[in-house]
Amino acid sequence: MERPLKIAVYAISKNESEFVDRWVDSMQEADEIYVLDTGSEDDTIEKLRKRGVHVEQEIINPWRFDVARNKSLDLVPMDVDICVCTDLDEVLESGWRKKLEQSWNDSNRLRYKYNWSFDEKGKPSITFLYEKIHDRQHYHWKNPVHEILECLIPNEKISVNEEIVLNHYPDRTKSRSSYLPLLELSVKEDPMNDRNLHYLGREYMYYKRWNDCIDTLLKHIDLPTAVWNEEKSASMRYIARSYLNLGRKEEAKYWYVRAIETSPTQREGYVELALLEFENKNYLEVIFNCIKAKTILKNTMIYINEPFCWNSTIDDLLSISYYNLGIKDLAIYHINKALEYEPDNERLQNNKKIFEA
Repeated sequence: MERPLKIAVYAISKNESEFVDRWVDSMQEADEIYVLDTGSEDDTIEKLRKRGVHVEQEIINPWRFDVARNKSLDLVPMDVDICVCTDLDEVLESGWRKKLEQSWNDSNRLRYKYNWSFDEKGKPSITFLYEKIHDRQHYHWKNPVHEILECLIPNEKISVNEEIVLNHYPDRTKSRSSYLPLLELSVKEDPMNDRNLHYLGREYMYYKRWNDCIDTLLKHIDLPTAVWNEEKSASMRYIARSYLNLGRKEEAKYWYVRAIETSPTQREGYVELALLEFENKNYLEVIFNCIKAKTILKNTMIYINEPFCWNSTIDDLLSISYYNLGIKDLAIYHINKALEYEPDNERLQNNKKIFEA
């Protein structure tokens, strides 16, 4: 008779006392739970130990996420079969262990569903496949931030089970201030890493450093290793957003068109171009791009999906555009569709009254 698989959860923590009980409750299907605390000043460590978690503390200076992750993995004994890496602001839905055992099949790594964010009604708004479940022997973490698991053997065997669901409920008060310098360090250490260049350009956009965003993402899309069209298209959209904020609308439109050409099976490029045309009152162009977006029916599970492409935005734009073109029956049709997403939205309700009047 085969022995049962030994499964361990491991994580890093710092000042996350409020999440401890919820996190441990969701991880208790594991045989053991290990946490490396990186300098908590609250009672995170005490609460974890009371719940039976193995905890060690070490200050990582200078701070790097990959170093912290590797040190937390070092806590896990080598006889463990499957390692599950999570953070304390994440929750695994009940029954995950049985599903993991059934789908492991001597894999090296497993992909599963990750609900990264939720809307105000508690419905997942950004969902993609995650891959932080792995065997104990063949992985280590790399990159100072946005760290990834690197497999140390060829012919990695990966399984997928989308019924295993990890939900993310982040602490919005925590600072992201370390991300930008760590991303700059990541690119300095590995300038040919296309993913890190994309992340860095996006971070410059968050900081409203428009020219730095443009320069960095131009490098990203020109890299020979940048072969994932969806991510290249996202870089082009961020370039377009930066040009918009610099008041250069024609260049923004050029990059939205390129984004669509690069990844025509994503809604994002069409919707963002429609928003630009709406601002310019080019209502026929708005309608054209919104209808193109609506023909894309599947929201693929990748991290660069935008929630506004799958909510009321498209029908809202269509309703106002049709109204301004005097096609009021279609304006009413689409405002009703928009209200199906947001029945309590007062602006949409008022628009409906105007259209029907």
